[in-house]
Amino acid sequence: MIKNTTLTRPQDIRVDLQLIAEMVEPGSRVLDVGCADGTLLSHLISTKDVDGRGIELSQAGVNSCVAKGLSIVQGDADTDLTDYPNKGFDYAILSQTLQATHRPKLVMEQLLRVGKKAVVSFPNFAFWRCRWYLAVNGRMPMTSSLDYAWHETPNIHFCTLRDFTVLCDELGIKLEKSIIVGSDGRVLDYDINSRRANFFAAQCVFLLSDK
Repeated sequence: MIKNTTLTRPQDIRVDLQLIAEMVEPGSRVLDVGCADGTLLSHLISTKDVDGRGIELSQAGVNSCVAKGLSIVQGDADTDLTDYPNKGFDYAILSQTLQATHRPKLVMEQLLRVGKKAVVSFPNFAFWRCRWYLAVNGRMPMTSSLDYAWHETPNIHFCTLRDFTVLCDELGIKLEKSIIVGSDGRVLDYDINSRRANFFAAQCVFLLSDK
């Protein structure tokens, strides 16, 4: 079933960022990995009073974060998480970035080494519109959450909801909370391991911890 509610977006932030913010306890130490322009980090600091730090690869993103007064370093999730101490943060967050990393399995391991918990969001490449687009048009899918042409996309590891849960099982990662979202921004009330969830989820958000 689909919950008959549409999420409101404080400060007009992305729906997955709103869901991530709801998972973070007030006053926590947070590392936002791939923090882009700092929208989530700014929101967490202002609404949850977190002690927030960020790491971002792009110079444009770093500049935007610095302009907002955020504590940010330029770095790469694939290589630079090893510089952070074990469990130095309450939460390590990776939003809409996992599929753009070169070594997603290692990044997942590092997230839960650095953070007591991790929060990960990503677009689901098994979403029905992606399947339909490829089947009908014979071209790489483009949707509202996958809005890059194939020759411009930063996404290099195409991940489905099912792929992610299997990887977590392989790595011994506990799924503390799982949320799937449709293309209209509504939370879908399907079992996370069901075929319907993998078919109808446009985006996925997970709260993770060590088993």
